Amino acid sequence: MSASDPVSWFVIEPGWKVVDAQGQEVGSVDEVVGDSNSDIFNGLSISTSLLGKPRYVPSEQVGTITPERVQLTLTKDQVEHLGEFEEPPTSAEILPDKAGAVRRAESAVEAPIHSHAERLNVLTRVVHAVRRALRR
Repeated sequence: MSASDPVSWFVIEPGWKVVDAQGQEVGSVDEVVGDSNSDIFNGLSISTSLLGKPRYVPSEQVGTITPERVQLTLTKDQVEHLGEFEEPPTSAEILPDKAGAVRRAESAVEAPIHSHAERLNVLTRVVHAVRRALRR
């Protein structure tokens, strides 16, 4: 597999370079939004600057995905006008008070509450920018 071969959305990682339709860098991936169990890709949260708020790119606007690079179908100007990314709601099943230990354990596996090990902040974005610069 070469660096230009397309890959699945499953392998996108925070810090990957995001380019516009003409190939000009417009930011980096902050977070991938989707349901991997159902293979549903909703979109990406991307950083366009170190201090700016992350922007949301719907999956319909994601073009080619290659290792360490996501190309959008949008122009740089269109990317600048994207809406702010809002954290997706967590999912959990509400159980009755009398639910037994086995049912509670099953529920934790079936509908876990999502947690984010990496919180997006300025330091995280600086680390992503340094990684991208070192890969060049």
